[in-house]
Amino acid sequence: MSDQPETDRELSLIDHLLELRTRILRALVAVLLVVIALAPFARQLYSLFSAPLVRHLPDGSSMIAIDVASPFFAPFKLVLVLGLLLAMPFVIYQLWAFVAPGLYRHEQRLARPLLAASLVLFYAGCAFAYFVVFPVIFAFFTAMAPDGVAVMTDINRYLDFILVLFIAFGVAFQVPIVVIVLVALGVVSPSALARIRPYVIVGAFTVAMLVTPPDMISQTLLAVPVLLLYEAGIWLSRLLIRQPQAESP
Repeated sequence: MSDQPETDRELSLIDHLLELRTRILRALVAVLLVVIALAPFARQLYSLFSAPLVRHLPDGSSMIAIDVASPFFAPFKLVLVLGLLLAMPFVIYQLWAFVAPGLYRHEQRLARPLLAASLVLFYAGCAFAYFVVFPVIFAFFTAMAPDGVAVMTDINRYLDFILVLFIAFGVAFQVPIVVIVLVALGVVSPSALARIRPYVIVGAFTVAMLVTPPDMISQTLLAVPVLLLYEAGIWLSRLLIRQPQAESP
């Protein structure tokens, strides 16, 4: 009889591991299906993502492929990344379906909108990078090329460059979520966040300097949205802590 609880715990652990495996497999299948659907359009997709640079290249210049296999691997790598990004809502749902049963009801009510907002903000950060940042920095880079220098960027290095910026801006746009979570957990208060604003300004520009190209334009285009989102996070967190106070007698 004394071994029965231990056996139940072992069975419960096995059940959880099996469920986790199922969720992971479903997520991988979703990513694979999206990749398969995008694969026939790999060249067109690469042309779309290279447009911010190509439209600013001087007449007679074009992108080049240094490695022999780059014309194949660069578009394919882009398709893999896009497959993961486009399937991310389903991947997050699978993670949520596995974790949610172990959360309290009030934790679930907080986590659901935060997860949805996090995805939207990540996509918004990527869109901001593509439509705002890329045209500005590529116009600046090509205009600053010395006389006699032909601007001809390798397609693989260009892809690595824009993927880093996509991730940087997508993660940077998570600032309001981080602020709200910290306030909701009681780690810090909105007033304390407001007091450290000068340090946040310095930190935002320092991080922007590390993750963006070494020019003030791209650094400012990353740091300023982060600071605005930080202020938005403080404002939203004040709304969150005001609700429980209003409900108290």
